[in-house]
Amino acid sequence: MIERLTEEHIPEVALIERLCFSEPWSEKSLGILTQKNAVGFVALESGRVAAYGGMICVLDEGQITNIAAHPDLRRKGYGEAVTRALIDYGKENGLAAIYLEVRRSNGAARALYSKLGFEEIGERKGFYRNPCEDAVLMKITL
Repeated sequence: MIERLTEEHIPEVALIERLCFSEPWSEKSLGILTQKNAVGFVALESGRVAAYGGMICVLDEGQITNIAAHPDLRRKGYGEAVTRALIDYGKENGLAAIYLEVRRSNGAARALYSKLGFEEIGERKGFYRNPCEDAVLMKITL
């Protein structure tokens, strides 16, 4: 089940952040995704957050901040579901394009984003730390 991210989801989303990322967002930072000009979605399994995705919207563009699935619940389609929810939100709210960055080494995520219509349009050298790695910049035109 997919639903909008709310303040009540933040502690579970923060746990997923800590499990998935070397530099996780804090609960306070994740709260931005519940504010104006931002949106987040969660995928729930048995009432628990299985995955989440967030996006900040400026004018007619969206910037996906993070998409992550709980490590125990990967490969079940939850990441794809929240990504589709962000794309649908963009279409319904007049966004012209959505952008995201992904680690060059994250082949699974890059394949998923390509499957959903994102194209690789550039790179950001040294974008990630711990470990240092380039990001692939991807865009979908809506």
